[in-house]
Amino acid sequence: MAENKQYVSALDVGTSKVIALIGEVVADEINIVGMGLAESRGLKAGMVTNIDATAQAIHQAMSEAERMAECKITSVVTGISGNHIRSLNSQGVVKIKDGEVTKADIERAKDTAKAVNIPPDHQILHTVVQEYIIDNQPGVREPIGMSGVRLDTRVHIITGAVTALQNVQKCIERCGLKVDEIMLQPLVSADAVLTEDEKELGVCVIDIGGGTTDIAVYTNGAIRHTAVIPVAGDLITSDLAQALRTPYSAAEYIKVHHGAAHADIAGEDMDEMVEVPSVGDRLPRQISRRTLASVIGPRVEEILELTLNELRRAGFPEEVLTSGIVLTGGASLLRGVVELAEDVFNLPARIGVPQEVGTLSD
Repeated sequence: MAENKQYVSALDVGTSKVIALIGEVVADEINIVGMGLAESRGLKAGMVTNIDATAQAIHQAMSEAERMAECKITSVVTGISGNHIRSLNSQGVVKIKDGEVTKADIERAKDTAKAVNIPPDHQILHTVVQEYIIDNQPGVREPIGMSGVRLDTRVHIITGAVTALQNVQKCIERCGLKVDEIMLQPLVSADAVLTEDEKELGVCVIDIGGGTTDIAVYTNGAIRHTAVIPVAGDLITSDLAQALRTPYSAAEYIKVHHGAAHADIAGEDMDEMVEVPSVGDRLPRQISRRTLASVIGPRVEEILELTLNELRRAGFPEEVLTSGIVLTGGASLLRGVVELAEDVFNLPARIGVPQEVGTLSD
């Protein structure tokens, strides 16, 4: 660490890549001063399957970021995903001790709300307060100092498999780093890309990564539902590899650079030809971008349909999500994903971009 400079570091250990970011804290802003990226080989659907390979990728990304920021990092905040993640809404009711709500009352109410049955192999990751109710007066956001007899706290509890958390932690500790906090990825993504108005009106963030699609639903300004679906961008790549009979790495390159999720996008370049390498020593072939879209489109549609089913199952019909869908994650960058999402959900959609970030160093 450099003298009297304060740094924070975030590590995103994903199924397809590991990204490390280092930010310098200046006043209330964080300026990104270092970034590192490494290909990830030790995860499947957001879960660690090979500790050595994952640790190696983390080390590579971290070293790159440290070189760029010219500082040494000792601890990181990281995210977790995977289909072991469960979420539930709970409530805790306590009597207000001295007729006026104090911090201690809130903590007691939260503890009461946390006393729910969770599987023995799970642990609580987050307890997010949705709202407080004081003597049947709902919608209280800041209860401290308010008078009342009874405090009812509504919370959203997110749990994860203990072993999955331990494995992520092990990989990071192998690189000589301390884990400050493990946070749920969809929650963090939503915080970064949503506006307060969207959270109030009702919105769903869909983060389509490599191995998992993460969902977070907000209504009335608070988180209501989180889920992780183990179907995402890697399956699009597998589909392309099989349909085009091309190596996986070539399919990934074609997806990223030439892929589209909608064959009917206006634009002359849909008839443009793309060279596809063959397997073995056969000659490469030419395929139009329209043909690529006919392979990619159905899989993206399936991911979005699965998300829609999850939302309906959790009791969030489309009418609740007034401000629509916000897409983020690698696969959301495919051309035509926004249009496809608008068709599937029958709601407005947009690509989410982090807000209120300080400057990026060159």
